[in-house]
Amino acid sequence: MDIHKKDCTILLVEDSRTQALKFQYILKKHGYHVIHVQNGLEAMSAMLNNDISIVITDWIMPEMDGSELCRAIRKHDFGKYVYIFLLTARDSKNDIVEGLEAGADDYLTKPVDDNELIARLSSAERIVQLESSLKKRNREIALLSITDPLTQLYNRLYMNEHLPKAIKRAARYGHPLSIIMTDIDHFKSVNDQYGHQTGDMVLKTFAKQITRSLRTDLDWVARFGGEEFIIVLPETDLSGATIVAERLRLMTADMMTPSESGTVKITASFGVAAWHYGSSESTVTDEDMINAADRCLYKAKEKGRNQTTGMII
Repeated sequence: MDIHKKDCTILLVEDSRTQALKFQYILKKHGYHVIHVQNGLEAMSAMLNNDISIVITDWIMPEMDGSELCRAIRKHDFGKYVYIFLLTARDSKNDIVEGLEAGADDYLTKPVDDNELIARLSSAERIVQLESSLKKRNREIALLSITDPLTQLYNRLYMNEHLPKAIKRAARYGHPLSIIMTDIDHFKSVNDQYGHQTGDMVLKTFAKQITRSLRTDLDWVARFGGEEFIIVLPETDLSGATIVAERLRLMTADMMTPSESGTVKITASFGVAAWHYGSSESTVTDEDMINAADRCLYKAKEKGRNQTTGMII
C-alpha cells in the first residue's frame, strides 16, 4: 500500500455523503489530499481557489451536472492541464462517448473497485506530470528564442515584435513614447586591449546597469546588435527620456569592470527619439523611431562621444 504523501490535489465532486466518505477514505489512505464539494458550481469555485490537478466528478448532480462541469473546466485556463474522471453508473457506449466529448479524460463506473481507482489515478498523475514538464520546457524554449544569450536582455526578435505593439498602445491612449539607442564608445579598443572575454564582461555589466535603472514592468531594453542597445520607455516624453539617458550616461562613466589587465572604464553615447500621438493623422513606425534614435546617436558621436542628443519625431 502506498501511503506516501502525493504531490497532486484531487477535487471530489459528489453529492452523496456516503459515496463521498468512501472515496475520501480510499484516497486519503493512499496519500492523496482531497477537497470535497457537492456540485459543479462549488467545484468551479474550488478550482479557482486551489491548485487542483485531478477532478473526480459524479455525472448526476444538482445545480451543474458532471458533463456541464467538464465543459466549464475546459473553457477556463487554469495555467495547467486538469485531468478529469467522470464518475457514473451509466456504462453504455453512447454515455461514455458523451462524457468524453464533454471534456472528460476517463470514466469510472460505479461501484468503483479500489485497486482500479488507484491504478487509474497513478496513470492520471503521470499524464499531468508529463504535461507540466512539456509546458515548462515550451516556456523555456519560448524565452530562449527572445533572449540575448550573453546579456540575458531581450533580443532583436523581441524588439521587432514588441516595439510596434508599444507604438500602437501609445497611439490608442494618446500617450507619449520614447526610445533610447545607446552605443558603448570605442568598444573595439576594449576588445583589442583586454580581450573578448573582458569585452563580454563589459557588455554584461553595462546591460545590468541599464536594467537596474528602468521602471519594473513598464520599461524594457533589448540588445540591438554588438555593443548597441535600445531602451523602450512607454508613457515618457523627450524631457523624461533625456533625463533617463543622462542618468545612464553618468552611471556608465562611473562604471568599473575588473579584468586581469586592470580595471576597465568605458563611456557610452545616447540618442533619444520621442513621439507623441498628436492627431488621428499622426502615424509612426518602429523603423521611424529607430532611425530617428540612430541619427541622434550619430550626432552624439560627432560631438565627441559620451554625449546625449534627442529629438521629437
